[in-house]
Amino acid sequence: MTVLILTCEEDVTADMVVVHLNAAGVPVVRLDPADLTGGVALSGEYVRGGFRGHLWSAGRLLSMDGLRSVWVRRPGVPATRVAEPSEWLTEESSQALYGMLRSTGARWMNHPDAAVRARHKPWQLRVAQQCGLPVPATLITTFPQAAREFADRFPDLVVKPVSGAHPQEPPRAVPTSRVAPDADFSAVAFGPTLLQRRVAKRADVRLTVVGDRLLAARKEVSPDADPADIDVRFASPAMPWTPVDVPPRTAEGVLAYLRTAELAYGAFDFAEDADGTWWFLECNQSGQFGFVEVETGQPIARTIADWLSTPAPAETEGTDSTVSPP
Repeated sequence: MTVLILTCEEDVTADMVVVHLNAAGVPVVRLDPADLTGGVALSGEYVRGGFRGHLWSAGRLLSMDGLRSVWVRRPGVPATRVAEPSEWLTEESSQALYGMLRSTGARWMNHPDAAVRARHKPWQLRVAQQCGLPVPATLITTFPQAAREFADRFPDLVVKPVSGAHPQEPPRAVPTSRVAPDADFSAVAFGPTLLQRRVAKRADVRLTVVGDRLLAARKEVSPDADPADIDVRFASPAMPWTPVDVPPRTAEGVLAYLRTAELAYGAFDFAEDADGTWWFLECNQSGQFGFVEVETGQPIARTIADWLSTPAPAETEGTDSTVSPP
């Protein structure tokens, strides 16, 4: 049975997992949907109540019947590398590729439908609350007056984008920033603004979850850090990431979150306060993990490779191999 990895051509993080799959003798095919319909070809036949699908990439023909799992890592937009790309061709190619893959019994990391839903930060915050994870007081609004009243209730605020990276080419990370005490919130009317109570953190935590395996790393805030620099992505490299145990209640909440979100993989970001409480900030369903593994030595890539190559529970029990997303 083969592992299919959907990702861009230059993805070092995916390379780390491929190394472990190759070492274990697990067949793996890697392709970028952006290469449809040039370097990648597909065919699917629905006849007499059955389905047969095939993918061709890099000189290899892959039967979709032989798929054990599909890792939707960082795929490009389908059919964008053709000589004359168009929205129509992209939509046709996306429907064909992902529709056929949905027709198989492969396990997903993560299922496309769950992945789309999981990107929505407002939804993330609500799911985290429902799963018992502490969430800082948050407001998302286009009402300037609502923002002013929220700032009166929570004077120490940060502002961050609702959607994540700015959609330029290449995408640009928009840092989380502190809100000045005398901020003018009139511009809130021109676009949704996410305001959140600042957690006076003593450390950042990145918790990578693969199936039911939890791998957490902690990065202390530097004693000489600028109070205005609160985004860990731009923090000084002087403070290393180190492995840390996950508090039992956090572990319980995180696993409940993944079950609710129907995700097999999630990269959670927390802020740890002076009392040791881990405050939920977000969950990236396709978040990077290479930097954590390099600094901590945690076997994240191997854990992903093991999950991708392991039969689904129904396969192990010898029953119907078609299963719901993990």
